[in-house]
Amino acid sequence: MQSREIPEGLVSRLREAGCVFAEEEALLLLSDAPGAAVLELMVARRLAGQPLEQILGWASFGGLRVALRPGVFVPRRRTEFLAAQAVHVLAGRRTALVVDLCCGSGAVAMVISAAVPDCRIYAVDLHPEAVECARSNLPQASVLEGNLFLALPGELRGKVDLVVANAPYVPTAALATLPREARNYEPAATFDGGRDGLDTVGRIISEAPQWLGSRGKVLLECSGEQASAVSGLFAAAGLSPQILRDEETDATVAVGSAPPRRTKGIGLTG
Repeated sequence: MQSREIPEGLVSRLREAGCVFAEEEALLLLSDAPGAAVLELMVARRLAGQPLEQILGWASFGGLRVALRPGVFVPRRRTEFLAAQAVHVLAGRRTALVVDLCCGSGAVAMVISAAVPDCRIYAVDLHPEAVECARSNLPQASVLEGNLFLALPGELRGKVDLVVANAPYVPTAALATLPREARNYEPAATFDGGRDGLDTVGRIISEAPQWLGSRGKVLLECSGEQASAVSGLFAAAGLSPQILRDEETDATVAVGSAPPRRTKGIGLTG
């Protein structure tokens, strides 16, 4: 396909609107627009503050192209660290049972599925728009609409190898400080974690042990400031806590590990 030149003034218009990577965005808009008229409409939406990924209809995440649509949470680069840690946990396994809570577009589950093709994935989200989007991205997974673990089939209880979640963790008072595009074009509920940001995170941690299998793990994204509190929640739930950091993307992942399950047998005492 023949390359097209960036229209004069497009980069400066994007830069003046606050787009940090204005030249890169201009190239992406140009490559996705079939003609000048559509390009101008797309640019107008971007100048109004709509996320670039929603305008393009896709986001780049973990080396994959994730389909997106308006009203669905846009996966951030920092969350690639969460997906990478999930893949690391599952390294060497031929099969695994994975639950992705607050799955949004299904981006994290897509990375896991690509790395561990034979794993069974259940992805859950409360928002119908996100569930529809995730189903288009995860044709081999079970994508369920519902409230966290309540959406799961009961027969999974005690069998899950990995729970992964990029749950809402922004304190309610801090929502006003989010970028304009997030405030205006993504559901507030996908950010709002309550007074301390840990309402949903705390629920996941408290309910996870009954769903985890022996040595199962919970991986959660949080802020660096919340790491100590999340570790305490894991410990209170009987899970061994660990905090992982990626300084390049300012990403924090909290890990809670279940102990090996005790079994009764001949000769055991105590």
